[in-house]
Amino acid sequence: MRRVFGGLTAVDVEHLEIPRNAITALIGPNGAGKTTLFNLLTGFDKPNAGSWSFDGTAISGIPAYKTARMGQVRTFQLTKSLGLLTVLENMKLGATKQTGERIWAGLLPFLWGRQETAIEEKARELLARFKLDTKEKDFAASLSGGQRKLLEMARALMSDPQLVMLDEPMAGVNPALTQSLLDHILDLKDLGMTVVFVEHDMHMVRHIADWVVVMAEGRVVAEGPPESVMKEQAVIDAYLGAHQDVDLGVVTGRHAGELSAEGRELAEEAGEVDAAIEADAESHGEEDAR
Repeated sequence: MRRVFGGLTAVDVEHLEIPRNAITALIGPNGAGKTTLFNLLTGFDKPNAGSWSFDGTAISGIPAYKTARMGQVRTFQLTKSLGLLTVLENMKLGATKQTGERIWAGLLPFLWGRQETAIEEKARELLARFKLDTKEKDFAASLSGGQRKLLEMARALMSDPQLVMLDEPMAGVNPALTQSLLDHILDLKDLGMTVVFVEHDMHMVRHIADWVVVMAEGRVVAEGPPESVMKEQAVIDAYLGAHQDVDLGVVTGRHAGELSAEGRELAEEAGEVDAAIEADAESHGEEDAR
């Protein structure tokens, strides 16, 4: 699967499999292509090339609402709750195959009244599980960032999904709610669902993930159990840089010391960059003088 923006290749993944009924963490530095990959897999974006399938069914190019109906749902790094609807109303939007959503059927309450009652009961059960039941009549806009994350996760479960994809569920969340979110992610697995989530916190990934996929510059550079993946050189380079063992103080001349071969190579690269910057500045100075 490839996705190119102008001259930048954001995603270039040759092969990727998500283990069923497990928690898979998708990690990597900023700009690695994690969210773009999420958008492609869930139908929010279209690739330049490639194909993929979900539960044996090809879903390449299928729009987001259809993949959701097939049992593949996602949440967003920036929550998408509707602020001017109540918490309960937001939950009810997540239910599928609602008879009352049809134009003519919506005019006849006796056709959808019983289903509406069942949907409300299910929504209240989920709100209670996520400890948001006391907020059901509040507008979603009044919730804290962490509570909105909980609401979005709870709403995703209204469709009884098989695969839940969470894009940075911990981003911007108060530490007091972090453990609650972690517990809910673990509960999803216990309920028989498959979970994929994007995260930067390596310690958290190590504690809850069964499988880890590491991306860097749009490619999958490593995958496997957390214990082994965290030790791979490609992962260390992706997070800390390929020169993490080089003393940059010696390279820049701020401290005395002996450079290794790798350090000398880095110093030469730095010198070339400095020379290019100076040459560019001189050329602009000449143009300004004219």
